[in-house]
Amino acid sequence: MAEFKIEPAQRIKRLPPYLFGRLNALKLAMRQQGADIIDLGMGNPSDAAPQIVIDKLCEAARDPRNHRYSASKGIKNLRGEIAKKYERKWNVKLDPETEVLACLGSKEGFSHLCLAMLGPGDTAIVPDPAFAIHNYAVALAGANVITVPLGTDEKFLNTIAMVCEHLYPKPKLLILNYPHNPTAMTVDEGFFETVVDVAKRFGIAVIHDFAYGETCFDGYKAPSFLSVKGAKDVGVEFITMSKPYNMAGFRVGFVAGNKDMIDYLATIKGYYDYGIFQAVQIASIIAIRDCDEDITGQCEKYRSRRDVVCDGLARIGWEVQKPRATMFVWAKVPKEHSKGKGSIDYAMDLMEYADVAIAPGRAFGENGEHYMRIALVENEQRLRQAIRNISRFVRQKPTRKTKRK
Repeated sequence: MAEFKIEPAQRIKRLPPYLFGRLNALKLAMRQQGADIIDLGMGNPSDAAPQIVIDKLCEAARDPRNHRYSASKGIKNLRGEIAKKYERKWNVKLDPETEVLACLGSKEGFSHLCLAMLGPGDTAIVPDPAFAIHNYAVALAGANVITVPLGTDEKFLNTIAMVCEHLYPKPKLLILNYPHNPTAMTVDEGFFETVVDVAKRFGIAVIHDFAYGETCFDGYKAPSFLSVKGAKDVGVEFITMSKPYNMAGFRVGFVAGNKDMIDYLATIKGYYDYGIFQAVQIASIIAIRDCDEDITGQCEKYRSRRDVVCDGLARIGWEVQKPRATMFVWAKVPKEHSKGKGSIDYAMDLMEYADVAIAPGRAFGENGEHYMRIALVENEQRLRQAIRNISRFVRQKPTRKTKRK
């Protein structure tokens, strides 16, 4: 009798290998053996959400009216608050009824929008390197990804235009992300003016992931894609409560912009979910309305941590520039340090012999090879310890014999 095996859908088989799997397995094994791993691998904020938000969440959670199903698009007052924020911060006017939608975190909204817009035979342009879901969501929708080397200049935009002009069938979607994860690249407003021109010329829709739009330093203010004339004609933008307000676990994000694209997403979400827990939505209203100073304070924390990491890595010979946005540092490892190893194997060594977990650049695409992404999620003391551990590893031969899984 043949062995019975349950097969997944083809969309699961189309997913690329999960390159963080080996690292996560080693991290778990080492922690079970008592190792104190300094985990700078995931952009998971470790600081607390504002107290006023927590208090409102507790108050709203006690109200049984908030225990019922909510609206999949988000409650009216929350969408209205996002519209006010866009006008206040980026001078963008939005209709909260048709141009704003609340998601279970921007990652969920992004993934379901790809499902709503893409299918077999469709193509999305994704810069390389990229945040993993920008590729995976396209694959899960059954569509194809075509990558272009990431950039912020005319050459980058010309490459996108060339792909749009010569690829058949023509690409349906362009996915952008500035300030960028993982590289922390930033752009100025003029960049998006050209993006809109390219989108209109070739009839390609745009999704801009603006998750780090409020995590900026040194006087830099990240421009919203929607602040450019004509942007709402061609695309949408995702923002999140996770990074500016330290509300990652609350799972609240938003999409704003093109009415049709938002309607497509609303249709999908109407079938898939009943919306965010209403108490969380009410607490989010308070955050958006009253917590601008908390955002400023959190940015200062990240700036200070950035300086600790960048200065420390520069001292040990890594190639690094201080980013002016995001909660990440993107650093190139010298060849003499990696000794010919790829970034994934080198990240394994750093965890095994230096007790430091960081994200290998190769996990974000081919163009990420030889780089590492360091998340600024620990306090300065722990970050300094991480740099010391890496420095010691660079100068000495490995001594720990940890069994890898």
